[in-house]
Amino acid sequence: MAFNHLPAGAHDAFRPLSRTPVTHSVPMANTHGPGRPTADADSRPTPGTVLDRLSRGPFRSARITHTEHLPPREGRHAVWPDRIRTDVVAAIQSAGIGHPWEHQAAAAEHALDGESVVVATGTASGKSLAYLAPVLSALADGAQAPNGRGATALYLAPTKALAADQRRAVRELAAPLGNAVRPAVYDGDTPVEEREWVRQYANYVLTNPDMLHRGILPAHPRWSSFLRTLRYVVIDECHTYRGVFGSHVAQVLRRLRRLCARYGSEPVFLLASATASDPAAAATRLTGVPVTEITDDASPRGEVVFALWEPPLLTELRGEKGAPVRRTATAETADLLTDLVVQGVRTVAFVRSRRGAELISVITQERLAEVDRSLTRRVAAYRGGYLPEERRALERALHSGELLGLAATTALELGVDVSGLDAVLITGYPGTRASLWQQAGRAGRSGQGALAVLIARDDPLDTYLVHHPEALFRQPVEATVLDPDNPYVLAPHLCAAAEELPLTEADLELFGPATEELLPQLEAAKLLRRRAAGWHWTRRERASDLTDIRGGGGRPVQIVEASTGRLLGTVDESAAHTAVHEGAVHLHQGRTYLVRHLDLEGSAALVEAADPPFSTTARDTTSISVLETETEIPWGSARLCFGSVEVTNQVVSYLRRKLITGEVLGEAKLDLPPRTLRTRAVWWTVTEDQLDEARINPEILGGALHAAEHASIGMLPLFATCDRWDIGGVSVPLHPDTLLPTVFVYDGHPGGAGFAERAFHTARAWLTATRDAIAACECEAGCPSCIQSPKCGNGNDPLHKRGAIRLLTRLLSESPQTPHPPSPTA
Repeated sequence: MAFNHLPAGAHDAFRPLSRTPVTHSVPMANTHGPGRPTADADSRPTPGTVLDRLSRGPFRSARITHTEHLPPREGRHAVWPDRIRTDVVAAIQSAGIGHPWEHQAAAAEHALDGESVVVATGTASGKSLAYLAPVLSALADGAQAPNGRGATALYLAPTKALAADQRRAVRELAAPLGNAVRPAVYDGDTPVEEREWVRQYANYVLTNPDMLHRGILPAHPRWSSFLRTLRYVVIDECHTYRGVFGSHVAQVLRRLRRLCARYGSEPVFLLASATASDPAAAATRLTGVPVTEITDDASPRGEVVFALWEPPLLTELRGEKGAPVRRTATAETADLLTDLVVQGVRTVAFVRSRRGAELISVITQERLAEVDRSLTRRVAAYRGGYLPEERRALERALHSGELLGLAATTALELGVDVSGLDAVLITGYPGTRASLWQQAGRAGRSGQGALAVLIARDDPLDTYLVHHPEALFRQPVEATVLDPDNPYVLAPHLCAAAEELPLTEADLELFGPATEELLPQLEAAKLLRRRAAGWHWTRRERASDLTDIRGGGGRPVQIVEASTGRLLGTVDESAAHTAVHEGAVHLHQGRTYLVRHLDLEGSAALVEAADPPFSTTARDTTSISVLETETEIPWGSARLCFGSVEVTNQVVSYLRRKLITGEVLGEAKLDLPPRTLRTRAVWWTVTEDQLDEARINPEILGGALHAAEHASIGMLPLFATCDRWDIGGVSVPLHPDTLLPTVFVYDGHPGGAGFAERAFHTARAWLTATRDAIAACECEAGCPSCIQSPKCGNGNDPLHKRGAIRLLTRLLSESPQTPHPPSPTA
């Protein structure tokens, strides 16, 4: 029997638990205007004071496992390069910025020299101004051109919210320049009647990679005047372009460069990133052009207090298989958000799932109603899948201070400027240290002190981190992993490029070494046809529709209220089987719905309002077969392997769980089609002799392998730029391809995303941390903090904690220091 652990698509079941009463004795801060907290920084409590208030009460202080104090830092000023126009410098000064920081001036100098540059400094270090100064100067110069449009610039953001916020910032900054700078957002929310104006007249177009892929590049003749004079391409938050999404964006940028060359331009790339490891290499791989990095952050920083918070074990409850239950991070975050809002502390609570954001908002509102009903309207949820008008209203309310508390997914991590936040709650480790610091940096953006609290989930990695703070505060951030040569990524972009302009031999180098091998396959599939002028697209449909660059594949599934026909939102096609299957509970803006019908062909889920006393969790089965072993090395008689696999998964049922206790009320069968995935995996095998030495008999073998698989998936985000929802796993006591007990960990994306490859190259450190995390957990037989998984398709059965520790110890006893030189894609 195989035991499986799925990547993205399954969601945590929520267990709201009885709340420990908290006495709210701190009066709300003074406000002015429409509920906006006072702007006087001196009147705000210090981060340490706020944390002290949060830790008061029975057992509260024991939940803080570590507090890190980051001292304030003085800034270092410079002067703008003299090639920046004087009216642009004057506009910047009129915005209250007398002199740039050193890193801003250095970035502008590279841009003016025609060199692509990436600024990788901390949150709120002024990266936007570093690229805006040369961009605005070039646009203002172009406005003086006697003929034509003048210079243009393109801004790419990973989210619509960030692009909209940047347009506001550009309009305010460039207002003294009059009509010289004409910024405009061009995305799926742009009204049709405005799009022609943007194409013809805007000289600073703000969009996202999705719109560039589907809307701009395929229509390049209509954008010819813009592309002909394209001087700069700004890529904001470029550290988010990783894995499959980053690989797709890399190919979209190569298509953009190809079309620019066709129209006679060669834009300079200006990239902004959160602190990252080797940002120049990542930016070069993303854009395909040499990029210079600037990493010395010269901006000032207020004091930051960063606390690690572990929810308590609940002795009165037992979870799956009788395991001890820890209070959920969701419930704990709602408590803390309630306390902070009552104190008048402006706070964003980041949470991993859309459902979690909704639940934290609802629970916080309920608890605030017990204190002061007027406070309930000052808390809301913010997540992807909302309609555009809903997002914009929330962004305005947060920006104005009308909202004091917001429960948000990572859709806001990169979104609007929320200067004035005092605190950030992070509900569970966000998957990478880069994201952790990005989220934490959302507070204190006006230079004042800030509080950040990481609340651990019931998860092996979270448990490990709150007890090993050095892994967070004494380690550099991760390298960005992406692989533009992934054939599943490259092939559809070659088709899209051929539709835009016939591919020629000269394009082979631009798109990478795998292009030459893929072109004959695309010809054989009758997608491309070779003629004298090159390779041509053969179909009537648009080639850009062949792929979803977010990596989900397929059309988003629309969630529709059956009785009214109202569109509530969308869910990725890849998540539909587990999130909106028939009978699933769906939350939207605090309201509960039941899914009555899932139409996979029509990409729609029909729901109706309901108030069920339960939540739902999908169950599935998974099998895996080895297609090709690319690399393998011996660990004694064990083998560590990396290669290509095919994964077959089918959602077969779902559980209904009681809301208060998590008790299983029943299981319902589902009839959904199986899905196959060809991807990359790392796997290891053990021999019978090694099992005997580890005292693993046949009765506990399945449980030991399954426990090791779960924990290793939970720990991999510490070593690769991923989270556990990007990867999956299967463990088999006797696998038909290896003929040995085998544990697989695979990328949850077609063709792979580089995560399993990274695991192969760091296997010794990765599996050592896995063993240590299991051994350090205080539970007796296994719990969600060590070996149980929230998305296990087998209901966390069987699992054997002590067997997993012995098995991993034996495996590691013969492991080499490093299996192989580091991969170039890592």
